[in-house]
Amino acid sequence: MAKTILIADSGATKAEWCLLKGKKRKIIFTQGISPYFMDRDSTAGMLLQELLPRIKKETIDIIWYYGTGCSNPVNARMIQQALKTVFPGAGQVKVDHDLMGAAKALCGHEPGVACILGTGSNSCFFNGKRIVKNSPGLGYILGDEGSGAYLGRKVIQHFLYNTFDGELLDKFNARFQTNRLEILDKVYRQPLPNRYMASFALFLSENRGHYMIENILEDSFNDFFFNHLYKYKESWKHPIHFVGGVAYAFRDVLKGLCTTYGLQAGTILKHPMEGLITYHRG
Repeated sequence: MAKTILIADSGATKAEWCLLKGKKRKIIFTQGISPYFMDRDSTAGMLLQELLPRIKKETIDIIWYYGTGCSNPVNARMIQQALKTVFPGAGQVKVDHDLMGAAKALCGHEPGVACILGTGSNSCFFNGKRIVKNSPGLGYILGDEGSGAYLGRKVIQHFLYNTFDGELLDKFNARFQTNRLEILDKVYRQPLPNRYMASFALFLSENRGHYMIENILEDSFNDFFFNHLYKYKESWKHPIHFVGGVAYAFRDVLKGLCTTYGLQAGTILKHPMEGLITYHRG
């Protein structure tokens, strides 16, 4: 009899779950799990309320959880304990970080360079079994090149420095209806400034074709290629894969840069779940 597998891909704000049994699948969304702001009891409580009723009486054999903050062993252990509390009958409960989830989703069982370009950015070289190299992430203040926050920061800078031409300035004002004081308050005084900055990346996708927009995109992704992909000698031997909303939205730019630098563009996914389903069914 086929085993019932539960796969999770969780960020801090939203989690996607897939219940797999043979050829059948069921996708469920819950709020995300941030181990820096939730403990075992609050995590288990959320799962009991939002996830368990959707699964009904299905017995779970194996759980594969990939989530933010789980490179920290303490956080991973807390989430594992919460999952075991909610699913005491599960024979295996495996918890790993989101970069491993991305690597498995993108590379499968083959070696490759896996990149996350979402609100933040990250990358690694995956040898088909494990991550053997990881370019250090410095967060949205010092790093996160190519991420939504990085792109949004460029847009904000162009607005505040009055670099946009008249056409883009009018479009920006109509789209966001904000000002310098509000932007600085949101960035320097309010919580989650990385998400706030990332919200301005939408302006880039809405105004493709304008030379200033294309320059921002090319410069931002060039920074990611130079500071991260160039650090892996494997980048010239194996395909470069990408996952995330930013990567998917601007996949044409990423493919173009791969061609320019003589790199092999691989798979580009908006979300990792489809790749994780293929990986764990295989």
